[in-house]
Amino acid sequence: RQAYKVEDEMRAVRRMAYLSIATSLATIVLKFGAYFLTGSVSLWSDALESLVNLAAGLVALGALMVAEQPADDRHAYGHDKAEYFSSGVEGALILVAAVSMVWSAVHRLIDPAPLARLGPCLVVAFLAGAANFMTARIMLKVARQHDSITIEADAKHLLTDVWTSVGIIGGLLVVMAMPQWAILDPLMAIAVGV
Repeated sequence: RQAYKVEDEMRAVRRMAYLSIATSLATIVLKFGAYFLTGSVSLWSDALESLVNLAAGLVALGALMVAEQPADDRHAYGHDKAEYFSSGVEGALILVAAVSMVWSAVHRLIDPAPLARLGPCLVVAFLAGAANFMTARIMLKVARQHDSITIEADAKHLLTDVWTSVGIIGGLLVVMAMPQWAILDPLMAIAVGV
């Protein structure tokens, strides 16, 4: 009976990793689409963050699969520490993405480019942010129920992405209303990177 309970818990946690991966794939398509239509470097930084979310979800899934393995001769207490490794990898991925975002934004400051089609693309960015928010809330609930640091880290990362998306959307709404404030676009990308 205990074995069934453990298997159910592992299945529930694994489903959250799959949910994270599926949401990341959807938001990658939405955010990169918005970037390509607008040319907004802040939307590009938001899309890049979705790539990190996908990589983090894949690493989380791998770590969970390793953590599920029973104790053996080399791991007398099991493989649970794999979940901590996943959290560390996610942190490193965030750092790489941040450097890329700042680099691109500095180039845009040096070589400004006009933005196009902001209205519809901001709706798309909002939908992507809403998907991340709903996914993160579900993941946090399951992470707490099953004490999974991997799912919790992935969910908190998605929530961070939601807040950066909100900031970018807000800033681009200002740019849409006042085009003379177009410098906000690369400045927001730098802020996301920081």
